[in-house]
Amino acid sequence: MDDLGIVFPGQGSQYVGMGRELYEGFKETRETFAEAEEALNTDIARLCFEGPQDVLDLTPNTQTAILTVAVAFYRVFEKEIGIEPGAMAGHSLGEYAALCASGAIDFPDAVKLVYARGQYQQEAVPPGEGCMAAIIGLDRGFVEEICLSTAKDHGVVALVNINSPGQFVISGNTVAVERAVVLAKGKGARMGIKLPISVPCHCSLLDEAAEKLKKDLDNVLIRDCRVKVIPNFDPETLHSKDTTRKLLTRQLNSPVRWQETVERMYKMGIQTVVEIGPKRTLSSLIKRIDKRIKTLNIENVASLEATIDFLNGDEAA
Repeated sequence: MDDLGIVFPGQGSQYVGMGRELYEGFKETRETFAEAEEALNTDIARLCFEGPQDVLDLTPNTQTAILTVAVAFYRVFEKEIGIEPGAMAGHSLGEYAALCASGAIDFPDAVKLVYARGQYQQEAVPPGEGCMAAIIGLDRGFVEEICLSTAKDHGVVALVNINSPGQFVISGNTVAVERAVVLAKGKGARMGIKLPISVPCHCSLLDEAAEKLKKDLDNVLIRDCRVKVIPNFDPETLHSKDTTRKLLTRQLNSPVRWQETVERMYKMGIQTVVEIGPKRTLSSLIKRIDKRIKTLNIENVASLEATIDFLNGDEAA
């Protein structure tokens, strides 16, 4: 369906118990978990279903768990619905799920990549010295000004996620991020809150991590995408075997331009978007970006059945 888009969530959507229903109900999910466990020699199912939350929240664990759940669910979507979408995208980590789903990267390679990616991120900044925070209810210009003024005296802090109008994420040194949150609230932000993410993603503190990831990407087979995949780093271009290594490297220490990604999808003719993976974070953002886009999700059996019913109804119509 040329008017159907698929999106995959990123870090922060994890929770203990994610994926259990579809794991128990579909062999495609169990087979995907088995592939991940073989690639990493880690019990991914136990991590997802039993946690504990503080272990699941460790960046390397979070990234491999969410990727495994997302790819597993997409394989169920393929089998049960059998519809090839017109475009895909993923939010940060979710971009790897989109590349797996599009056939550009083999899943075992991707799960090893994201585990290494998480390790490089974790190693880049000592625990407690970096963080991320959501800023809601300010214009983008105000957030950028706050980051610039704070960085002069308190360390690195930058606008790193442009998620939707009035919904942003900043990242950097903990002291600088906390100071920026205080200033944002003083400027009238409805909310400023630190996120449950243990590293300062998508900012210059991860420059060294990006260089390490680049070397790993050079050793992975990357193909052209079967379905168009829009990158976070530059939504005006598309992933291909010639661009993906650079795009994934730059993504690690550059802003996630999610609002522009969704806007690009709509310009490409996407009318309905299915979010595949834990929670409905991206669906909520998409509604804030463009209410004309219909959103669905696949997270459990009930949401899978509702998506099947809707898409089958669309095709019949």
